[in-house]
Amino acid sequence: MKDTNSLSVIVLAAGKGTRMKSPLPKVLHPVVGQPMVKRVLDVAKALGAVQRRVVVGHGEALVRRVVEPMGAVAYSQKEQRGTADAVKAADPASLDGTVMILSGDVPLIEVADMQTVLAEFNELKADIAVVTADLKNPGSLGRIVRQKGELRAIVEASDAGPDTLKIREINSGAYVAKADVLTKLLDKVKPNNAKGEYYLTDIISIGIEEGYKVVAIKTRPAVAFGVNTQAELARASRIVFKRNRNRLMENGVVMIDPASVYAEDDVHVGSGTVVYPGVYLRGNTSIGNYCVLEPGVHIYSSIVGDSTHIKAGCYFENSVIGAKVQIGPYARLRPDSDVGNEVHIGNFVELKKTKFGARSKAGHLSYLGDAIVGEDVNIGCGTITCNYAPDRKKYQTTIGNGVFVGSDVQFVAPVTIGAGATIASGSTVTEDVPADALAVARGRQVNKEGWKPKGS
Repeated sequence: MKDTNSLSVIVLAAGKGTRMKSPLPKVLHPVVGQPMVKRVLDVAKALGAVQRRVVVGHGEALVRRVVEPMGAVAYSQKEQRGTADAVKAADPASLDGTVMILSGDVPLIEVADMQTVLAEFNELKADIAVVTADLKNPGSLGRIVRQKGELRAIVEASDAGPDTLKIREINSGAYVAKADVLTKLLDKVKPNNAKGEYYLTDIISIGIEEGYKVVAIKTRPAVAFGVNTQAELARASRIVFKRNRNRLMENGVVMIDPASVYAEDDVHVGSGTVVYPGVYLRGNTSIGNYCVLEPGVHIYSSIVGDSTHIKAGCYFENSVIGAKVQIGPYARLRPDSDVGNEVHIGNFVELKKTKFGARSKAGHLSYLGDAIVGEDVNIGCGTITCNYAPDRKKYQTTIGNGVFVGSDVQFVAPVTIGAGATIASGSTVTEDVPADALAVARGRQVNKEGWKPKGS
């Protein structure tokens, strides 16, 4: 039984993109950290498309590797014979309901725009629609010719006369059609052009000739922004950055110099947080309220609690930081670091796969890897957990609550330090230390008065 209310999306992603001058397939070039085709598929998913089909060709294996984990199905276009042939490669005859056709190189489309297009398509009870936009400089894009407001033709710029070239309304490359109508029209497209290709634009003129209700639905220019060069890719990224920064500022984030902040799509920052110039916020990152992010901070897929101050030059990845924490400058949190509330981590301190308990301190120049550090612990300057053994395995150091560690201490893992213990400066700890004990693991100082080197 056919589902006449369903939506399917076909994404055209088979092109080589020769003007990109890159070995990477065009649709895989990233815009603010995400491949262009992923951005298009995200829109398709948000629209509720039950079928998301991607037509692949150049770099097929690489494109499949990106789109298939997203739930899309890839269809091969064996030969590059035009856009209509590409759509046929996706087997539209097997689809029901409404089909939306999108290009894989239009990273600026947004869900709201396409929702509006679909709503108008349904309201007009159209059979097929081309999505259009007004551009200040239409350039080489096909022009939309109307008579009394009704769509009459799409004229390619190369075939257009002077009057037609003055038209600012262009073909965005996106289409909406009833599945059965699309199938019928595609079968009637012929390669009657200089390139001998099957053009998708022909379904509009054929549809009009066949008596179908063919309409042009106008939307914002962003829908028509296709990326064909590295310069256009950079421009698309600038636009998305601006969108993301504006979204954050509308939520109450204070940006000292917005244009200098790198913020990806899945970044969330709480109200009252101050972001200084040169901050990088990447991946699935969440920053709490009333934080301070000083210049040069780089955070990737991490969580930061409220009222935390991150000083200049810090680098975090895949970590969790609590509330009211002071970190940096120039601290590094490597993956799986978990920092508790009211912690102080100072300059040039590095954590890796370490749980660092509430109110604990590591002021300077320490490395804590594969460690569990309790609450209210003091880590002295130059402390190292020696987690990597000659057997090439990693071992854990456990430090209990209230432990005081002096400067220049090495913990040779695996080792456990009991609660309340004190570790003397300069110690190399190779054995467990009981709770409330003093551990001194260093050679006794010997002074030899009057000593001189031989031969002096």
